[in-house]
Amino acid sequence: MTDIARLTDLIAPEASALGFELVRVKMMPSEAGDGGEALQIMAEDPATGQLVIEQCAELSRAVSAMMDAREEAGELLIEGAYHLEVSSPGIDRPLTREKDFADWAGHEARIVMDKSFGEASGTKRVYKGALIGLTDGMIAIDDAKTGGASLPRDQVHSAKLVLTDALIAATKPLDTAGADELIEDSEEKA
Repeated sequence: MTDIARLTDLIAPEASALGFELVRVKMMPSEAGDGGEALQIMAEDPATGQLVIEQCAELSRAVSAMMDAREEAGELLIEGAYHLEVSSPGIDRPLTREKDFADWAGHEARIVMDKSFGEASGTKRVYKGALIGLTDGMIAIDDAKTGGASLPRDQVHSAKLVLTDALIAATKPLDTAGADELIEDSEEKA
């Protein structure tokens, strides 16, 4: 089994050296249908909250070089076939760090708790509503169906923002350089 904490500890300095903040490191089934896995790395440029394609490529090269060097030295980081995916967290980003819950307070979020949370508390596992914030390890959310809820962060299975008009309006735009330039196709259509 892949040690995600170890990978995160190795990848975070690579991202930091490039001026990026690591958002998430996750192993997931490959979408290529080859039975392999994908090492998904989400990072952001603190200035924009996103990464453009060139920044993704830069981080991918740095992480690949680091992992190759460790594997050549005999360290097995990931067993079996895998491929690397580096991306921006996107608008409806996952909420993984303490600062995410403060930075995105006021926006709609969807929080899914671990199975053990619902079984132990006899309550529901999925909450959706306005994110209030994080205090002393407890996430406050105004659930649309049940009202205010206080959820232990260490029992969260997944948390992410919900795409809304307010979130789109609050998100800094990607680099739009050249977007106002019109490229005309001079070939005549037959």
